[in-house]
Amino acid sequence: MANRPALSTAEGGEADARSKISDSFSFLDVLHANQFEGEFVEPQHAEQVEENFYRGAPPNWLNFYISEQAVSDGNATPFIKRDGYETLKEQIHLRRKGPGTSTIKLFHQQGCGGTTLAMQVLWDLRKTFRCAVLTGSTLDITKVAQHVVSLFTAGSHGHQKTVLLLLNDEFILDILQDTIMEEIAEQDIEIDLPVVILLNCVRSSDGIIHQKARSYELKQKFKTKMRKSIILKKALSDREQADFDMKKEELGRRFGDRCKQFHGFNILQSNFSQAYIRNACATLEHIKRTNKPLKMQLAAFLCLLNAYVPGSYLLESQCLDFLRRDKFGHLSLEDQMQPFSHLIVTFQQGERSEKKVRMAHNMIAQCCTELLANAGVTRSDTTRHFLNSFCRSYVPPYLLGFIKDMLNKREITVIEDPTHGIKEWKEKFSRLIQDITKREDEGNSLSILIMASNKFYEVSLFPQTLARFYYIQLEDYYNAEIWAKEAKRRAPWSSFVADTLGQVHKSHLKKMPVYTRPSEILQLAQKAIEAFEDEEKLAKNEHAKGKQGDGNVKVLRALNTRGLFGYLEVCSLLYDHLIRHDELWKQVLTRTVSLDSVLKSTGDRNIVRFKELINSLRDLVEKRFEFFDTFLTYSYSVVKRDDSFYISRKTIECYKKYVGDAEPNDQLQKTFHKLKQKLAVTSPGVLSCLERCTRSDTKDIAVWWKEICQHKHSATHALLNYVLANIMLINLKEPPSSSDYQSSFTDKMPLAPEMQPRVSHVSSAVVLAYRW
Repeated sequence: MANRPALSTAEGGEADARSKISDSFSFLDVLHANQFEGEFVEPQHAEQVEENFYRGAPPNWLNFYISEQAVSDGNATPFIKRDGYETLKEQIHLRRKGPGTSTIKLFHQQGCGGTTLAMQVLWDLRKTFRCAVLTGSTLDITKVAQHVVSLFTAGSHGHQKTVLLLLNDEFILDILQDTIMEEIAEQDIEIDLPVVILLNCVRSSDGIIHQKARSYELKQKFKTKMRKSIILKKALSDREQADFDMKKEELGRRFGDRCKQFHGFNILQSNFSQAYIRNACATLEHIKRTNKPLKMQLAAFLCLLNAYVPGSYLLESQCLDFLRRDKFGHLSLEDQMQPFSHLIVTFQQGERSEKKVRMAHNMIAQCCTELLANAGVTRSDTTRHFLNSFCRSYVPPYLLGFIKDMLNKREITVIEDPTHGIKEWKEKFSRLIQDITKREDEGNSLSILIMASNKFYEVSLFPQTLARFYYIQLEDYYNAEIWAKEAKRRAPWSSFVADTLGQVHKSHLKKMPVYTRPSEILQLAQKAIEAFEDEEKLAKNEHAKGKQGDGNVKVLRALNTRGLFGYLEVCSLLYDHLIRHDELWKQVLTRTVSLDSVLKSTGDRNIVRFKELINSLRDLVEKRFEFFDTFLTYSYSVVKRDDSFYISRKTIECYKKYVGDAEPNDQLQKTFHKLKQKLAVTSPGVLSCLERCTRSDTKDIAVWWKEICQHKHSATHALLNYVLANIMLINLKEPPSSSDYQSSFTDKMPLAPEMQPRVSHVSSAVVLAYRW
């Protein structure tokens, strides 16, 4: 008789899970501490489950149970433990100290066994933690958090136990952790142990895996025990190779010739051999473009999906519906798909879920896609045919997600440059669109994106990508503007969608020929500026709302600064274009002379229409520069190093153009102008003196701020900047500009009586804090 489902407890025992683990846990696949214990598993069913796994189906909990039982009976070698197994377990155990939440990431290349490793660790720790896999939608973070907390508290207060949750979505980690702790606080639950450890399984490109490995090697010298991530590469160590070879002998004895079709296992055992993959895919080498039966078309669809979208699949019912148009529609899927059946796996994840179909391995999918293309079955033809066949009316959310990734998701490329170190950038388009453009032509990529934009008429992502293709690849700004506006119409609330229209106009402005009239330049610049200003407003709204999903969860949204940065880029381009016509524009844009001064020399009276825009540029450029100077100074850790340098360089470049060299007549304004030229007119600017100013400049900055402080109407921030400038001098081992800067601070900003004894330590404390 099967045991009742149980959860592990804090005392190392087990609690009855019947009252807690039920249909309400629709977001979690909970692994019981006593999973399958006392159950009878039909030998034929067990063999089929094993065979599916070795052929390439994803693992399920029964695979690990069957393996354990076979080892205990002396009939099999243990389930292979990859090199990252012990390290991952160790890192999880290190996170058992202290309340709250924590994360550990497992980076792995697609098809190298990362998910299997993660599930294996959960299986082996099922009696130590309450283990589960996040299987539901990540859109409703509140529900996910509630389920995690329910799992943590299941079995009353005395039976609380840390949850070990496996999830694939890298982008919800911070939000999920915050929401779980909000749920704990809302339920007034007292905790003295970790609520959850999030094991994030992240499929990554070869370049990112290489970068992570190099980064870890560099950090090894610090000997830190706690690691943020574990890396699983698409390569076997000698120890792993020996284990796979031993397992291959065992499988040969048990399954005979069927092992030849265990592609999922054999690819790993062959250490990802291209020769093995080419041999496995030989069936498709002699395909004729003119002879495309339905089964070959379906194989092409699956190959395309699995080659470009990790983890993608089709439902078995969808595949059978597609094949029913054939005269053999009454046969099983496996029979109908001959001679391609051995390259395809059908599997079920959970008793209540539908059966899914995919290629046995993504490397097989990639090889088959290439062979089909060589035979004339192109990627573009397959994509169009797939969209027409499987997206006729209602498209289920999971399939729409795969199509979005296939046509829109841009990968990050990482290379190691001998001179500049590791460099990374986001590709311009998805891998499929780039491959079609490169191997076929731009027209096919364009037609597919137009088709998707029209077919999915409510989704903003497709017209957004189409607009980007028009302006980046084809430099067709007219159609790019049309589709960017269409994307905006579909998602009028999204600042990220709105950004595309600004980028279209900015790119157009950048490509304008030298002979373009100033009024035409100004007209296009105004369109770009208005687009980026609109994006800024939307970004502020998104940031202010701080809500997601059902509106009950507070989410700290990162502020989208692309509109602010795009504005400065446009102003910089506008400046360069106009002074190319006439150097007098320098003085107009810096407001040293009026617009009338340039009207006579240009002969373009239409520029009068843009007088308000021209007069506003300098102030608005200064305002946005000051934002970025503050943002990059105080938020350095959240901005990538290369991005930070690039943004800083471009914003400074634009700022200096509009500040100009001409000094005002007023003495106070003249001093402020000098500070602007040295980028030290704000507190963040003064703090940055150590990085971008000489010793002489820093001394001048301290003197100038002192002059401003001595003015009878000086503001409080002037005094603070004066003190900061002197602290910067001390950091440079230079004497302060004046010995009275501390007394000036205490005179103008007196402290409460109880704090008076500590006044003398104010400056030294700030110095130490800044140095630290």
